[in-house]
Amino acid sequence: MESDIITLRKPKPTDGYALHKLVERCAPLDPNSIYCNLLQCSDFADTAVAAEDENGELVGFISGYRPPNRPDTLFVWQVAVDPRCRGKRLGQRMLLELAERLAPAGVRFIETTITPGNVASETLFARVFSALSAPVERSVLFTRDEHFGGQHDDEVLYRAGPFKLTSQNA
Repeated sequence: MESDIITLRKPKPTDGYALHKLVERCAPLDPNSIYCNLLQCSDFADTAVAAEDENGELVGFISGYRPPNRPDTLFVWQVAVDPRCRGKRLGQRMLLELAERLAPAGVRFIETTITPGNVASETLFARVFSALSAPVERSVLFTRDEHFGGQHDDEVLYRAGPFKLTSQNA
């Protein structure tokens, strides 16, 4: 990237196709249908964040939702950072932005699942949980054999919180 000017904002429905293309550039992320991406950018926009460069290109995105039985929790579904923007802590900026945006609505916990050995995701979430002074619990949520028919590695649930926002988080 020529410039490091990145704007974080709430997604809009017209971001759906750009999100689909961004995820394609972010292997090994699991792609979703364009329709799913449209829903992430419309119905789930309150629990998502988009990052765009100065040309308006989508270069980062976090999708999430608040589980109906845990409204104090943001479940982070997917973090996508364009390969050109990696190493600049954009994922961390986006996650902290979401925490700050959702805290007034009662969100105090962040959950996500990470496949063991995904060092980039483990590092990102460890940094964010540390910045938020959030204790972390880990447990296997979905297993390779029981849930994925042996076709996918286990998914470990990370639950962090309650978190604390400070002026240094933002």
